Amino acid sequence: MSKPTLVVMAAGMGSRFGGCKQIAAVDDAGHIIIDFSIYDALRAGFGRVVCVIKREMEDDFRRVLGDRLSGNVELRYAYQSLDGLPEGFAVPEGREKPWGTGHAVLCALPLTEGPFAVVNADDFYGRDAFRAAADFLAAPGGPDEHAMVGYSIENTLTENGTVSRGVCVGDDRGFLADITERTKIEPREGGAAFTEDGEQWTFIPAGTPVSMNLWAFREGVKPAFDALFREFLENDVPGRPLKAEFYLPSVPKRLIAEGKASVRLLRTGERWYGMTYREDIQKVKDAIAAMKRDGVYPEKLWE
Repeated sequence: MSKPTLVVMAAGMGSRFGGCKQIAAVDDAGHIIIDFSIYDALRAGFGRVVCVIKREMEDDFRRVLGDRLSGNVELRYAYQSLDGLPEGFAVPEGREKPWGTGHAVLCALPLTEGPFAVVNADDFYGRDAFRAAADFLAAPGGPDEHAMVGYSIENTLTENGTVSRGVCVGDDRGFLADITERTKIEPREGGAAFTEDGEQWTFIPAGTPVSMNLWAFREGVKPAFDALFREFLENDVPGRPLKAEFYLPSVPKRLIAEGKASVRLLRTGERWYGMTYREDIQKVKDAIAAMKRDGVYPEKLWE
């Protein structure tokens, strides 16, 4: 059985961060967050990496990441672009926003072989999370049996603004029953709260599992990404041609609702660190420095 592939979604525009956060250094050695994700993934049992980027980012990615990883891992690039659409569809006039995380995965699929996991480029997940995903994919399972690593919501927040999270509902057997994307979540005493209109807030208690887009997929999911993206272009885009996004969680959510797949909810106690906002950088740097002092990571990952 071949080792699973790690797909890293790195083509986002970073509008709240204000720049290309995917290649911002997070330690004195010049590592970026993706370095730590790949390092943890390889230790957990992944075999190759596909980075989804915009084509105009390739030179920077090769300089900051690719050259350093040469000889350590097979690294491939997939390109996400506005015109990367199925035959018969066209980019709406004035559209600049990327098509979303589901489209990013779709762009990577031709470069994956067998099972694969997906992560965001700008999120630090922790080694336990990658081990959980790798162990799941290494275990026997059918082509339509997938998994998601779920974090407790209080471990995924920033004091610098709101965040987007997939709020999950699990069943009593340890499977994901439903997931709802909430785009404006902020900390509250005892948990968090989200708003849809900026005025009314709904409380989310501590311990509620949320998705940080660490998914473990088997082969059976691949046709669904193509079919549901086409459906999205036909049904969702006409009403919101400039801003509609095809979110990754919409694919497993649909498959679960239709009884076509199962998604195991893998809980982790890891704490998320990420760079949603530029003010988050120092907290990420401090956390990584502490983990190095504790021996979790060496000073230089690739020597």
